[in-house]
Parts: sequence; C-alpha cells; structure tokens
Amino acid sequence: MTSYLITGGAGFIGSHLTDELLSRGHAVAVVDDLSTGSMRNIDRFKDEKRYSYTIGSVTDVPLMTEVIDRCDAVFHLAAAVGVELIFQNPIHTIQTNIRGGEVIFEQAARKKKKVFLASTSEVYGKGETIPFSETGNLLFGPTTCPRWAYACSKAIDEFLAIAYWKEQSAPTVIARFFNTVGPRQSGQYGMVIPRFIRQALAGEPITVYGDGGQTRCFGHVTDVVGAVIELMERPDTNGEVYNIGNDQEISILDLATKIIAMTGSSSQIKMIEFEEAFGPDFEDMKRRVPDASKLKELIGWDNLRGIDEILSSTIDWMKQEEA
Repeated sequence: MTSYLITGGAGFIGSHLTDELLSRGHAVAVVDDLSTGSMRNIDRFKDEKRYSYTIGSVTDVPLMTEVIDRCDAVFHLAAAVGVELIFQNPIHTIQTNIRGGEVIFEQAARKKKKVFLASTSEVYGKGETIPFSETGNLLFGPTTCPRWAYACSKAIDEFLAIAYWKEQSAPTVIARFFNTVGPRQSGQYGMVIPRFIRQALAGEPITVYGDGGQTRCFGHVTDVVGAVIELMERPDTNGEVYNIGNDQEISILDLATKIIAMTGSSSQIKMIEFEEAFGPDFEDMKRRVPDASKLKELIGWDNLRGIDEILSSTIDWMKQEEA
C-alpha cells in the first residue's frame, strides 16, 4: 500500500483521483482550503480508514511539512482555477500557484518524494502551432491581462518542478490538462460544460461568449485520472512534461446546441461579447488542441470517452444533484 497526499483533493479532479487510489488499495490524505473545492466531494470518504483530510492551505509551511513527511508521494492539484475566479482574484491566483508550488517542492525534495504537478494547457498561451506539443514555444500576452498571470504562474511551477529534478534529483512529473470534465465539476468559476448544462436544465438562456466559433477539446475525468496515476507510478517520467487531453475538437456554439438537444431544453442561445463579460483586457484563444502523441507512446492513451458520453454522464449527475 502506498500513501499519497493530494493537495486540492476536495476539488473535482482530486475527488475522482481519491476514488481511484482508494479502489486500488492505497491510502490517501487530502489538504484543501475549500476555496474552490467542496466538502460534498469528499463526504463519501468519511468512513474510509485509509482516508484523511485537513482543511488548510498549501502555503502553510508547518502543515505541509507534516503531511508530506507522512506520505510516500504527492499529487499537487491545488491551484486557483476558472476564468472568472482568475479575473476576480489575480493576487490569490498568483500567490496560491507560485507560493504553493514552492512549499510543495521544497518539502518533498527533502525526502526525495515524487511530486505530480497538475499544470494546464493555459501555459501555451496564444501559441498558433496546432496541436500544442510539450516542446513547443509558449506565447503569453501582456501583463495587464489577468489571464496571463495564471498561465505564467503555472509555467513557473513547471520550471520549479524540473529544476528540483535536475539540480537535486527530486523526482517530479508534470501534466498539462486540457479541459477535464465530468460529474462533480462546478460551473461556479466559469467551467463551460457544467455552466451550460445548469442553464439548459433550468430553461435559462445559454450564454456563449464571443461568436462561439472558438473550439476546445474535452476529456473525461475518469480517463484523465487513469493517466495521472500511471505517470506518477512510472520511474521513467521523472522530469518530463505530458499533455493530458482528448484531441477531438468541438466549437463552443456546437457544444451549446448539443447540450440543449441532449437535455431536451427549451433554452435559447444568448451571445455575449467577451468585453461585456470580462472587461476590455480579456483575450481568448480560437483553438486549444493537445498533441497527445507523447502520452500515447508511453501508456497507450486511446479508447477515450467521446463528447456524447462525457455530456451524458455529466447531465445525469447534475440532474441527480438538483433533484
């Protein structure tokens, strides 16, 4: 039995990761400040003897020293996430991501405990070489746009993870997530699929930003969690960066139309300019597509759930939540 620490473990991905690790016979400890996570996600584990949780921040050095000392390896998922949250709280975003990463890597390196860093496709910024490859250049916008603060803070985390591996032989592995979705994801901070589904189920207008022609690729959380665990368990992933995402594109307008059809909703689509929703400094990318060939070569990343299955499972879960 391996003992894992999951930072941000009360969040959407963290709770699914906990499910899978416990099912494999491991022990799981969680630290979460509940800024975006939820106790509802982890209540299911309260009677599990191999599970424990602490409400606290990854920037709390004494706390993180203690919990890291008790674990064998760390899944570092804690971060400020969601476009709306990032625009509303840029200071929190920068401090949580950078300072939290510093604390995690420093404490884990003391005992050479492997750290999995959950990064993001946002680090590719405004890159125009599609699909995005792990070795491709990163292209950020101006510092006046809060979105790039998030992207840069996660890039700094990546630099730090690789530096600890190269300089101190502290094992680390990095994964850039591309729109991971599924049951338990909240639309509170701008996540598009749960937001659209909630609006559709309520019969409210579905708000599509821009012209809706921007495309995204969505991966089911169950597929993603399986890849995350394999990357952590393999010794040949140390110091490496991997894209984790489905490479099937869908436009946001088509996504909204599909959700209306699958929910049988009477909702209409309402187009809103980005500037109206987020202010004049907002920038968006037309396409965000991963090159998953590196992951496929390593673990056979295929047979992934498609968008219809992703939406069906999420719709079913949200209906149960609102019943």
